[in-house]
Amino acid sequence: MSMNNPYAAYKQNAVNTSSPGELTLMLYNGSLKFIQQARRAIESEDIEAKNEAIQKAQAIVTELMVTLDRSVPIAENMLVLYDFVNNRLIEANIRNDVQMLEEAATIMTEFRDTWKQVIQIQRKKQFGDAEEI
Repeated sequence: MSMNNPYAAYKQNAVNTSSPGELTLMLYNGSLKFIQQARRAIESEDIEAKNEAIQKAQAIVTELMVTLDRSVPIAENMLVLYDFVNNRLIEANIRNDVQMLEEAATIMTEFRDTWKQVIQIQRKKQFGDAEEI
């Protein structure tokens, strides 16, 4: 299949060669992409597309929750926020509520931006001048 779809092959290669930190960043970006797709689907009254996009965003949030290292003190605070995001996604899906999607997106954007800074700091420590992500 990837031979017929170069983009799919590129994406698979990106996942296979990424560090755990970069994979987490991809998850945050993916959740934001699906939240935006859901928002557009609500606005165009495409209920099926909305449901599919929200379920994909929820799957990512669930993955982030499951893989959270709970031995780190801040993990419990993150878990509460992930749970809140998941609940906002559920409610947005039930009520077709764009505002609830925006609340979820705001939190996921904060997580993504913070995680991006962490990766950049780590790269600077490891390699000196880090390239931008």
